[in-house]
Amino acid sequence: KPIWYDGTDSKRNLTDAFLYACRGCGGVQIVFNGKVILGTRARKTCSKSYAAFSSINYPYLATLQDHRLISYISPSSLPEPKFYDALDPNIGLIKMIPGTDFELLDFMLSRKDALIMECFGVGGLPCYGDESFFHAVRDWVQSGRVIVMTTQVPHEGSDLAVYQVGARVAAQPGILQAYTMTAEAVVTKLMWILPQTRDLTEIKRLFYAPIACDLLQFEERGQEIDESH
Repeated sequence: KPIWYDGTDSKRNLTDAFLYACRGCGGVQIVFNGKVILGTRARKTCSKSYAAFSSINYPYLATLQDHRLISYISPSSLPEPKFYDALDPNIGLIKMIPGTDFELLDFMLSRKDALIMECFGVGGLPCYGDESFFHAVRDWVQSGRVIVMTTQVPHEGSDLAVYQVGARVAAQPGILQAYTMTAEAVVTKLMWILPQTRDLTEIKRLFYAPIACDLLQFEERGQEIDESH
């Protein structure tokens, strides 16, 4: 027999989830603490409090209070799901810190099919008096590895064009940029893409194709401008 505690939030979250699901929502969402969060934008930001999940760079889809649903955004979805039976789990993630050795980058890239690099600020590679990081990234993308540059900052996303340390990296063929996509969304997308193709042009097309608002409209326009050059 299950033990229910009066202080748990599980009963409210489950009730709210059923209420939201019965209103005809499509896609994948998280219903938590009276908030409905788009799945591609959700991140756990608190380890103990009831407000454990946040929506990153995207508004809440709806709120629920006293069994009343207030809907703000209705996400679009396909008429029916399409299932894939292959995922590539060989995706790595490295968080840059002051003093990170470029040999760690080499180690990760030699063992992974793709690597996500969480860089400082809006993005870019550190320079410690030499070009070791830049050369490592350049050599690995030229060998066919996929590298996605992003930021450690939760909100507002990456933009490699802002500073020189990012612009010279973005100029390398094979470098992808996450923009405001969460790291969780990037990992999942790469796991889905790589079993389908290893052609860089097709990888880029699939990566920058928006899925459930993981990539925003202004980012789509920016990518089209970049590719036109």
